Amino acid sequence: MELIRSLFMEHSPLQAVIVLSVIIAVGLGLGKLRFWGISLGVTFVFFAGIFAGHMGLSIDSGMLNYAESFGLVLFVYELGLKVGPGFFSSFQKGGIKLNMLGLGVVAVGTLMAVLLSFAFGVPMSDMTGILCGATTNTPALGAAQQALQQLGISANGAALSCAVTYPLGVVGVILAMVLVRKFFTRKSDFDVDEREDGNKPYIATFRVHNPAVFHKSIREAAGLIQPKFVISRIWRNGTVSIPTSEITLEEDDRLLVISTEKDAPSLTVLFGEQEPEDWNKDNIDWDAIDSQLISKHILVSRPEINGKRLGSLRLRNNYGINISQVLRSGVKLLATPGLILQVGDRLTVVGEARSVENVEKVLGNAVSNLRDPNLAAIFIGMVLGLILGSIPIAIPGMSMPIKLGLAGGPIVVGILIGRFGPRFHMVTYTTRSANLMLRGIGLSLYLACLGLDAGADFLDSIMRADGVIWIALGFVITLIPVMIMGVLSMRLWHVDFGSTCGMLCGSMANPMALNYANETIDGDNPAVSYATVYPLAMFVRVVLAQVLIMLFM
Repeated sequence: MELIRSLFMEHSPLQAVIVLSVIIAVGLGLGKLRFWGISLGVTFVFFAGIFAGHMGLSIDSGMLNYAESFGLVLFVYELGLKVGPGFFSSFQKGGIKLNMLGLGVVAVGTLMAVLLSFAFGVPMSDMTGILCGATTNTPALGAAQQALQQLGISANGAALSCAVTYPLGVVGVILAMVLVRKFFTRKSDFDVDEREDGNKPYIATFRVHNPAVFHKSIREAAGLIQPKFVISRIWRNGTVSIPTSEITLEEDDRLLVISTEKDAPSLTVLFGEQEPEDWNKDNIDWDAIDSQLISKHILVSRPEINGKRLGSLRLRNNYGINISQVLRSGVKLLATPGLILQVGDRLTVVGEARSVENVEKVLGNAVSNLRDPNLAAIFIGMVLGLILGSIPIAIPGMSMPIKLGLAGGPIVVGILIGRFGPRFHMVTYTTRSANLMLRGIGLSLYLACLGLDAGADFLDSIMRADGVIWIALGFVITLIPVMIMGVLSMRLWHVDFGSTCGMLCGSMANPMALNYANETIDGDNPAVSYATVYPLAMFVRVVLAQVLIMLFM
């Protein structure tokens, strides 16, 4: 018994590791349980830490601060690295509308938090924690805690108020979607709204009937219109071949063209006729189309290729192949010459077997080389993020400058490196499983430390009148903005219900609610909309959490 007591109660590095490991293991185990179809997932680590703290467990304060800070930095940096490649493209086309609606949810909730703080006399330190719990946003809580520490104010109130409002923050978004669906939807709201993606490849066949392009090379024909396109195959006189940019077009040539769906009418005008056959189905056997050419997915695994433009490799001219599309992080991209390649890209290469094998040697296609995460780039990025987070930023009207801190700095650098790193030949690729594991370790450490620190006073906070007020205010801040912007999204901006739900879940940083939406709504619009809105909403909430502290404390 003395050994058990010393391992769990006497402060030491070993005791800290044991206590945090037990909290995380128990929390993740409970997170697999589902109540009424809802699971809190990794959030249960937070409550396991609260329970451990309430039972009297504690660890050395220095160890606690280190583990909490390291976990938060690791989580938000990996999160930024993951969403970086698609962050800026999310502002294109329909993404602008969704991001503006998501920011509307953020703005309404933040404004309500300020008004309720004055109406009920809740200190802004506690109200910021309530807002973070109501929006299930732990990185924002970390930013708020950093701001409070910078002002020399205890951050325990923010952690406690976040803890008591977090559960209803998860449930409240789901309830709001249920209420919106029951009372405010029409039949037309369930029509799938396929948002236009300027990068998503669209495959079609065209017949050359336009005399304006007869006897012109493909390069000359491409110069006649603005849209970019790739000709993957050309059928002429019963034979199929891979065209180069110098091949001339002849009357009645049949072309397999990869472009975007919005550009199909322009290509029809250019070539003369679009055939009705659908080439965008998933079950097409491309190798069966002709006997001489094969289609193969080749992985970019050589670091030397990272950051190079596709056209600079001259693969078509040197090897007589064609690249029809590029798959990056699950997103299909049009293989234009100006596309900057990244390690981890998967290219669809069409050509003769021997030529495709030669291209495979150029690009690498060594899956084993990508299994290990590039840890050096991860830690360098974290250091840059911490440096950025330490830079004071002066805002007019505020007595003190704000800092992006442990939560804001790393997520900004992660987004920038994820998006622009390959241009500077930085290998930022990690496998999806490695990214999820690093994020999971970081978030679990942060939540365990956060719960353990708040656990000693948690029950007292709930039982006193302040705790009840916190829970009620948090539920209002969760429910009202989601319902208002959900209805406005469908009625004023005519966004379909699935996309609206994804936007609401992304703006509230609530993956548990997204799981519910995915299970109850047909199609993948909720998930796509969530991914579009989540990065910007997360970043804005991290900054706003600090602004509220600086302005009202």
